[in-house]
Amino acid sequence: MKIAIGADHAGFDMKQDLAGYLAGDGHEVIDLGTNSTAPVDYPDISEAVAEAVRGGQAERGIIVCGSGAGAAIAACKIPGIRASVCHDAYSARQAVEHDDLNVLCLGSRVIGPSLARTLADAFLAATFSGAERHVNRVAKIRKIESRYSRED
Repeated sequence: MKIAIGADHAGFDMKQDLAGYLAGDGHEVIDLGTNSTAPVDYPDISEAVAEAVRGGQAERGIIVCGSGAGAAIAACKIPGIRASVCHDAYSARQAVEHDDLNVLCLGSRVIGPSLARTLADAFLAATFSGAERHVNRVAKIRKIESRYSRED
């Protein structure tokens, strides 16, 4: 699978670990920065990862910041992106199966590298169920998004 990955300075080390792990597992990883622990703003990284997913350059995205929250908030501003912080395997899997999650956000100050790998595995192995109730709910999310979005 093609995966866009990015992190701010707080998530740099975890991103590096995850990128190597995922590449070693056979995934094509598109690293969108940052490239050091020098301070950067997470909205810029979130936008880059979300745009890669939205534009089809990647099938899914993973963003790491200190808590995961800021990254998810920023990524969800991009139309078509459904991003969420997940710090347990159930949520990482279920959010894909029920909500068609396409960007996983992780908090490097909340979880460790081993759990991050477990969550990435759960996220990437899951598929959207396609169950009618889930399709209807995602369609409602898209309708809400379209009512409040405007493309300039």
